[in-house]
Amino acid sequence: MPKPYASGIVPADADAVWGLVRDFDGLPSWHPAIAGSEIEPGPRAAEIGAVRKLALTDGNTVRERLVRLDDTERGYTYDILESPFPIRGYRATIRVAPVTSTGEAFVEWWCHFDADATDEAELADTFANGVFATGITSLAQKFGAGEQ
Repeated sequence: MPKPYASGIVPADADAVWGLVRDFDGLPSWHPAIAGSEIEPGPRAAEIGAVRKLALTDGNTVRERLVRLDDTERGYTYDILESPFPIRGYRATIRVAPVTSTGEAFVEWWCHFDADATDEAELADTFANGVFATGITSLAQKFGAGEQ
């Protein structure tokens, strides 16, 4: 089972970064691959069980369910319910931690998933670089530009 992973430093206080990342419906405000997000009827964005439907900039959609939200650890975990990716059992976590020596934030994002062996390497690269690293870089640019 692959474990794509990305991490980076965001030039802002961890609480400020978490304030942006925490919004399960807020991905379009900081991730360049997400054109829109809608919380489906049921639990609200800050409640376990919330389902978001993401419109990707390439025209595809992804449905994800929030399965863990932890303000103390500044992280949440979600599952993909439907997507254009040939995956099974996808679960991802994003977490924001303080870098105590500099006052910046350390953001890490990873997932586990199952897929056919012929698809694993390409999917792992897509998630690690195309989704996670791209999102973390965008967060760093957003906060570095003073758009808090």
